[in-house]
Amino acid sequence: MEDNKIKVGITQGDINGVGYEVILKTFSDPVMLELCTPIIYGSPKVAAYHRKSLDLPTNFSIVNSAAEAAHNRLSVVNCTDDEVKVEFSKADPEAGKAALGALERAIEEYREGLIDVIVTAPINKHTIQSETFSFPGHTEYIEERLGNGAKSLMILMKDDFRVALVTGHIPVSQIASTITKELIQEKLAIFNQSLKQDFAIGAPRIAVLSLNPHAGDEGLLGKEEEEIIIPALKEMAARGILCYGPYPADGFMGSGNFTHFDGVLAMYHDQGLAPFKALAMDEGVNYTAGLPVIRTSPAHGTAYDIAGKGLASEDSFRQAIYVSIDVFRNRLRDKEAHANPLRKQYYEKRDDSDKLKLDSVEEDL
Repeated sequence: MEDNKIKVGITQGDINGVGYEVILKTFSDPVMLELCTPIIYGSPKVAAYHRKSLDLPTNFSIVNSAAEAAHNRLSVVNCTDDEVKVEFSKADPEAGKAALGALERAIEEYREGLIDVIVTAPINKHTIQSETFSFPGHTEYIEERLGNGAKSLMILMKDDFRVALVTGHIPVSQIASTITKELIQEKLAIFNQSLKQDFAIGAPRIAVLSLNPHAGDEGLLGKEEEEIIIPALKEMAARGILCYGPYPADGFMGSGNFTHFDGVLAMYHDQGLAPFKALAMDEGVNYTAGLPVIRTSPAHGTAYDIAGKGLASEDSFRQAIYVSIDVFRNRLRDKEAHANPLRKQYYEKRDDSDKLKLDSVEEDL
């Protein structure tokens, strides 16, 4: 059983934020070590500094790579300059460099098959920018490095409440011009496949939000619904995807309508994430769907305002670990289910006897 434990690669994120605090708090519970083999990509020195500053009991081992990680133990792979200093709540380019180094090492060891999934602690999107990282965030970078040409989809989730986005980290001024029928259909297809494969939902129901207030009010408040969104939904419905809408976004969450669906597709970042975080921030998880790699992260950011104070809740990070494990197992089951499909059985339409025929069985005469 120990050899079958899922190896979870964890990137340290911004060392001046709450990343190490939520990681160390999560694995202070020995039960977590029974579920997976966790490997932090970061710095033993920085981890020890956080542990001492926050008076946390979590122990860890230092290893050269995930290949050396022991079962029932939290391990740390050193991939950060030992001279880097922790300065809680400070946006520091050196901290950004450390965050990128950890992410690159995790991706390298994932490619080598040494870890099964990746869970990322929060980064500062400004300080991590460099010649090798010129992306709005983790999602786009991981899509570029591990996507193999596949397109990603950001899903914020808590239990059965899942919100995905048509457009992600782009300026509000560019949203309307970016949304096309093809983009909506692309995101719907990824969402539908992820709900089936990653969350084991046989026939997922997806609600789609409108772009304009009151769903455009029949063109009075905008024509995107009539000209783009509704035609996109009709075509996808004809392909067998159970998608509904567009629903006015203002009252959809507050009314509880989201509980009738397996997923909600929002048109832009704040439209979907503002109500989601109001309802589920403490245990929310950011899941990157559509890629070969399984990657999750907590729904919160670096939380500089409380960094180093011992106030950060580990609930969201713990849930990110749980989701990565669940999705990994669901994908294995899905792969096994499709590896040896049952032979097709059918009735020959012109056979008056309606005799059951098998596509590879011949009768003995």
